Amino acid sequence: DRAEPLLAKMTREPVAAASIGQVHRSTLPSGEQVAVKVQYPGIDKAIAADFRAAGAGTHFIQLLAPGAGVPGVLREARAALLEECDYQREARYQDRFAQVYAGHPTLWVPPTYGEYGSRRVLTTRWVDGLRLEAFIATQPSQDQRDRVGRALFEFYVGTLFRHRLYNWDPHPGNYLFLSDGKLAMLDYGSTRDFDAAFVKKLAALTLAVHADRPSVLHAALADLAMVSDFGDYDYETARSLVRSFFGPMLKDDVVAVQRGEARPLKDVMASKRQLLKLHLPAQIVFILRIRYGLMAVLAQLGARANWYQMERSWAEHAVS
Repeated sequence: DRAEPLLAKMTREPVAAASIGQVHRSTLPSGEQVAVKVQYPGIDKAIAADFRAAGAGTHFIQLLAPGAGVPGVLREARAALLEECDYQREARYQDRFAQVYAGHPTLWVPPTYGEYGSRRVLTTRWVDGLRLEAFIATQPSQDQRDRVGRALFEFYVGTLFRHRLYNWDPHPGNYLFLSDGKLAMLDYGSTRDFDAAFVKKLAALTLAVHADRPSVLHAALADLAMVSDFGDYDYETARSLVRSFFGPMLKDDVVAVQRGEARPLKDVMASKRQLLKLHLPAQIVFILRIRYGLMAVLAQLGARANWYQMERSWAEHAVS
């Protein structure tokens, strides 16, 4: 039985716990130290039931905010959470990211052990390292901060444009700083892949925001079905909305991301009447809002780079 080798050496108390499962440490018969993530019983059914209840109020919400795409956002959130309950799916994505970043000078993805996994159990290599705050407490050099910041930006933004893979959870708890200078990237439950056509449209939007010309930006927004006819929405509201997601990444210079520099979405929401004329597809909402989390991490890290040129090169690759 596959469970016996894991159970024989597994720690009784979890070393970490999350909303849908907990992690135990164990040792394989080969002597390999592993992390075993075990899902709470019935959590998938509980999530499905919660979203059925939430869905009852979407009609009323949509009457108040027709541009918000509430049913689509709920469907996307429900699908994302239920996907997180499939640990075999997570293992497949982790293996794909491991292939993408094999040999990378900074990023490292721990291997999985499929023979010791199932839909509700995920076994991966055990990793010892520092969390973000502990790493910062070691007073790393600016070069170290910059190298790690560029790697994180590549992982969360570059992977989307270059490989059509997107990990949309940049929480600092999902990576560890290793003693050899590398960054171990953990947790692939919140991962999606997109078709080439959709990623090309996203890349075109990035380049349109860079160009900052009304006709170009309108065409990119229309291609993503965020707007229709040019006169049916307030262009400046739409422009402010999309530019708020880029913040300091619009400066063609080596810059550090400052705390609070990314314009909060609530500032854009002040123009509610005009905002309701925009359509925010669920996928766009999930993709763009993650940028705020990433920028917060880069600000805490104090990393500097020409984020503009990095993202531009990836976007140009995607549209070529």
